[in-house]
Amino acid sequence: MLLTGGLKSLLPHVLRRIIRCNRLSISNTSGMAEGYKQANVVILHKSLADDFEKFCRANDGPLPLLYRSQPGDWKCPSLSSDSDIRTDCLQYRKYEHGACTGSLKSLKEYSEQLKDMVTFYLGCSFSFEKAVQKAGIPIRNVEQKCNVSMYKTSVPCYSISMFHCNLVVTMRPIPESKLGAAVLATSELKEAHGAPIHIGDPGLLGIQDLSKPDYGDPVHLHPGDIPVFWACGVTGVEAVINCRAPLAFTHSPGCMFITDVKNDNVKSSGGVPQVHCISQDPLHFSIVSEEAAQKINALETLIGIDPGERGVGHLRRPGELLRASLALSHAGSVLLTTGFPTHCSHQPPEENDGPPGALAIAAMLQALQKQVAIVTDQRAMDLNRKIIEEAVQLGILKKPIPLLSYQRENADSALMFLCENGNPGRPRFDHLVAIERAGMAADGNYYNARKVNIKHLVDPIDELFLAAQTIPGITTTGVGDGGNELGMGKVKDAVKKHIKNGDVIACDVEADFTVVAGVSNWGGYAIACALSVLRCCAAHERYLRRAVGFPAAPRLWLPALPSVTKEEKLLKALVQLGVRSGKTASLEMEVDGLPFYNTHSLMIEKLL
Repeated sequence: MLLTGGLKSLLPHVLRRIIRCNRLSISNTSGMAEGYKQANVVILHKSLADDFEKFCRANDGPLPLLYRSQPGDWKCPSLSSDSDIRTDCLQYRKYEHGACTGSLKSLKEYSEQLKDMVTFYLGCSFSFEKAVQKAGIPIRNVEQKCNVSMYKTSVPCYSISMFHCNLVVTMRPIPESKLGAAVLATSELKEAHGAPIHIGDPGLLGIQDLSKPDYGDPVHLHPGDIPVFWACGVTGVEAVINCRAPLAFTHSPGCMFITDVKNDNVKSSGGVPQVHCISQDPLHFSIVSEEAAQKINALETLIGIDPGERGVGHLRRPGELLRASLALSHAGSVLLTTGFPTHCSHQPPEENDGPPGALAIAAMLQALQKQVAIVTDQRAMDLNRKIIEEAVQLGILKKPIPLLSYQRENADSALMFLCENGNPGRPRFDHLVAIERAGMAADGNYYNARKVNIKHLVDPIDELFLAAQTIPGITTTGVGDGGNELGMGKVKDAVKKHIKNGDVIACDVEADFTVVAGVSNWGGYAIACALSVLRCCAAHERYLRRAVGFPAAPRLWLPALPSVTKEEKLLKALVQLGVRSGKTASLEMEVDGLPFYNTHSLMIEKLL
């Protein structure tokens, strides 16, 4: 029997010959024939072959199809010169009516049945190990001389006829400092599953315990390692089990077919992918192309101008728009809040900065098939209901948004509002966004820019943002233009130093992400645009759908982007409802004392 030493440098045809002679004392092919593609194997009756191929095409992340044989053809000439699929895998599994009925070293005894069966060769992540190592990244399972860990997830694949199952993934521990390099090394190797489909907490994939893989061996994480998950070809095994075919064969997980095809170095087509942390609890990273990130950073620069010369440039936190938008892109249910009753002597006291930006975000979230609701002051419910109705009539929103109010009744009120039955493990929302929402100062009061206390007009929605800090799975964003808005606590020191009356008015409540704009509405428009950029980014969109199914068509969300026409009509509607400009209390076509035409309209055009 041959042991593992030196196998990584042997040529594939030599390894296949050794495997064919049953002369290896190893349990998997990880690390063998470095630089050559390895393949998962699924063998099905020819009557199922067309549907299985469609299933592979519909889920090409886990099931990249390298070759489909003719019925009874035991060779694969495009992948190898002298192979025999009956003997050239280290080990096989036999399935009958969905049950595994045996592990086999050879399929020769089934040669007669195989004459009516088709072999599918599917890409394998073992193929990218050499590229990962060349990038200076350790392969922990190779170091630990064990098989890679494989897990069933809660992520459904795209079903085709009788083929349906949840995604299976491999997990490789990667040092946090090497995450970007790992994504870059694998992203263009599409036939080896490409880029990761998840980075961070395994619970987000429905994996409860990393020490108990469904296939393969547990792999130990070193201090500083992050679990990184790639789509896995064992997904095909799960599909075979669920289709309950009378007879089927697969490779035994980890025991791949080794091809003669080299992994060519492929240059990235979408620029260098970037990895960003969007949540600490649970730990969650996202992927975006360099090109998309640059566009979003350009949006952030655009909205950062200070037409009112209030010093907001000192509050800017570069990169926050990108991270906030990434977190929102992953969210399934979003709670928005807006409303700054700065005009105490008028009815209604609200200003017209805030609602348009909130509705721009809501419109994009709706178009992206996310749940969205708005929470506002009890006294302003009727006004906000009318604003939402106008937005629907104007075509800004596809349908009305649920309108909620929050009152503190006891110490658990915020928890009960945010989570089902007050259970922190079951949050109703993934993300909270405050845009131009009056924020609580350090003394517990709420102030407008003129240092007037407006606490009597403001419900304690800040408590939801404070509670969210203690609930795993909820992230928060604050959008503001003066530092006294909810979520601006992250920049309160700069507010106190650079903003007029900042020592009194600065909001004390932080959000995870702080988006600063010259006018808060612009921040809302920029978030809507950034969400569109992300969904048009192939690297991010693939990561969002876990590399299963098909990309959505941009026509579904591009009409939801803000436009000069829509925002002009909305501002006119706000004026009709008595909602005034923040700085001047004017009922004219202006926001924060700046004319809509040639200021706000120009900003919208630039963002688009």
